[in-house]
Amino acid sequence: MRLPLTLLAAALGAAAQTPAPLTMEQAVAQAAANYGAVRVSAEQANAAAASINLARTVFLPKVDGIAQLNRGTRNNVYGMLMPNSVIMPISGPPNPSNSLTNVWGSAVGFLVSWEPFDFGLRQSQVDVAGAAKRRADATFERTRFEVSAAAADAFLTILAAQQTVEAAKAGIARANIFHEVVSALVKAELRPGVDASRTRAELAMAETQRIQAGQAVAMAKAALSQYLGSVPAEIDAGHLLDAPPEAPAAAAAGDHPVVREQTAVMQESQARMRVLDRSYFPKFNFQSGLYARGTGARPDFTTGGAASGLGPNIHNWGAGFSVTLPVMDYASLREKKAVESAQARVESARLLQLRQDLDARAARARAILEGARQVLANLPVQLESARAAESQASARYRAGLGTIAEVAEAQRLLNQTEIDLSLAKLQVWRGLLAVAAAKGDIAEFLEAVKR
Repeated sequence: MRLPLTLLAAALGAAAQTPAPLTMEQAVAQAAANYGAVRVSAEQANAAAASINLARTVFLPKVDGIAQLNRGTRNNVYGMLMPNSVIMPISGPPNPSNSLTNVWGSAVGFLVSWEPFDFGLRQSQVDVAGAAKRRADATFERTRFEVSAAAADAFLTILAAQQTVEAAKAGIARANIFHEVVSALVKAELRPGVDASRTRAELAMAETQRIQAGQAVAMAKAALSQYLGSVPAEIDAGHLLDAPPEAPAAAAAGDHPVVREQTAVMQESQARMRVLDRSYFPKFNFQSGLYARGTGARPDFTTGGAASGLGPNIHNWGAGFSVTLPVMDYASLREKKAVESAQARVESARLLQLRQDLDARAARARAILEGARQVLANLPVQLESARAAESQASARYRAGLGTIAEVAEAQRLLNQTEIDLSLAKLQVWRGLLAVAAAKGDIAEFLEAVKR
């Protein structure tokens, strides 16, 4: 009893480990969640969202603090010195003697700067960050949509290759039966031996077709694995082998994710233009400072003790209001606005081109769908005729009235018709997917697959 129970447990364990067949809905969801381009777009959208919070910080007052401790000589001179980053300034009157004696110096202070009003400049900068966030979100949606549509198309390609394999197997079985019939007639010396050689060649050709179809299945699965991250073991056709539904109603090109993304790009360019419009205004700045300094140098040009100046002991505070106008920035701002205006026209022209491309794409998709439906309606008549032709050719050959070439030709026609019929429904589904992709939303298509 132990051996059967062990085998049963092993079989149940293997069945439990076997993954369930992958449906199209699952394939699309996994691709939209796992594909690298989608994750990249999602993180770019997160970065754009953080940029909005960064832009809003310009409304906050600016507070700077400093603490300093130094030791150096105290020789000072009269005269002007241009601003530079090399020579350190010294406060106080000039020392009558040039001495190398040195003292401690210390300083600590805070400066608060705040711009009470800016004629909308800061808000326009926040609006630029918001427009960039909307553009990043639109890019994410467009990327996810394109990956989802590509995964659905790859799924249909796998099904088409599998249907070709099944049709090829039927052709092999038919060729094998006819080969046995011809071989029996050749052994009975009722047909020449060349007929048996011909049927063996036809059988080998059918087997080659099956091998090529199996290779197509493996390649199609590899193509789908690009989006899933792993090669699916089995797939669930769902209703994809049933009669396809009617095509959904056409939608306006403005609903497409590509158009929404380009519209967001245009809005971002317009937001940057508003920043430039508000850049040539006076800047009002309120400043308030509190600081303290300490030094070992005394006003009578003597120095204090060894620790004198280590701590700040002279305190000051101040507050003021300043206005600045970047007079010479007008020329550069004018050219920047010209550049941004040209860029806005570029994006507007690109949007028009995208709409035209999408309209043409939708027209092609509807033409593909209509052609596929007509082929599907015509194939049953073709299949019936091909079966009749194959049956009649076989009967004529058995009666000695026909040739092996006629039978081979009739079988090839029947095999091809069966393959075409097995793919016809999938071609209609592919047309429906093309129409949905041109529309910019494949949710209805996926819902039809589930039904």
